[in-house]
Amino acid sequence: MKKHLFSLAAAASLVVVAAPAAFADLLDDVKARGYVQCGVTEGVPGFSNPDDAANWTGLEVDYCRGMAAAIFDNPDAVRYTPLTTSVRIESLSNGNIDVLSRTTTWTMSRDTDLGVSFVGVTYYDGQGFVVRAADGIASALDLDGAAVCIQAGTTTELNATDYFAANGLDASNFLTFNSRPETIQAYLDGRCDTYTTDASGLAADRTKFPVPADHIILPEIISKEPLGPSVRQGDTRWFNLARWTLYAWIGAEELGVTSENVDEMLGSDNPEIMRLLGVEGDFGAPIGLTADWAYRIIKHVGNYGESYEANVGPNTALALDRGLNALWTNGGIQYPMPIR
Repeated sequence: MKKHLFSLAAAASLVVVAAPAAFADLLDDVKARGYVQCGVTEGVPGFSNPDDAANWTGLEVDYCRGMAAAIFDNPDAVRYTPLTTSVRIESLSNGNIDVLSRTTTWTMSRDTDLGVSFVGVTYYDGQGFVVRAADGIASALDLDGAAVCIQAGTTTELNATDYFAANGLDASNFLTFNSRPETIQAYLDGRCDTYTTDASGLAADRTKFPVPADHIILPEIISKEPLGPSVRQGDTRWFNLARWTLYAWIGAEELGVTSENVDEMLGSDNPEIMRLLGVEGDFGAPIGLTADWAYRIIKHVGNYGESYEANVGPNTALALDRGLNALWTNGGIQYPMPIR
């Protein structure tokens, strides 16, 4: 019996020792380091894409810039790590990055089995297909037996398999590739009749095709693809900071607070705006930030609508309508949680 009790005590002491390492406060580490380490794509226009001088822009980049603005009052206090699909979640769970903001679909298995937690949705998407206009394909239902280029290890592969099976289409000619660039190049080289991924990704990739107008995106959307940022599990304060950065970003648009009028809005008598901008209450303290944390995001980065229009909206090369990504008050499903 004594031996058994000693073993239990020893095991308990091991748990106590291990706990601080497993639940370390990342915000303190980030503040000491001086920047947020953000995992992004290898280059998807409109979402996360570098220019020739390695300056990153995009909707998902703006989210990371918002986190840096909230923490440091400096949206440029970010370093970007381009990640392939196969290593993106492992890189986050292993601590190589602080946040993953990289066209990643929020699924149950990813949210429960892989040591990461999704904080919300930056873009509601769905999977589509792109084809050569000259081939005369008008619908995904015309793809029976078609050679399909797919990136391996993605929800894309599973969705396409399900769609072909549900519609009695021959899926024997699926070709998978390890990276997005390889997949796209195989399609451009004529090895496949179609290339499939998230519809926003197709629109982004098409802007890089030699003649974008030679390719059309088919009308069918075959899946739900809620794309959003994620953080490692086990650090509640960092998770809350990441989540409320997103909601402040969206909430600012709902309240009509922009990068251009945010200073004027400091004098608003609207209680919601006063709480958002830190004029009333201190909602920054519980997440380790100053009271004006959301003001910093809006001042430096703008609200969600500003970022959307600048990066992927109708007046950009991607020309993506707001659709589901419009605010709930405008017929979409983007919905910020209340700051109160």
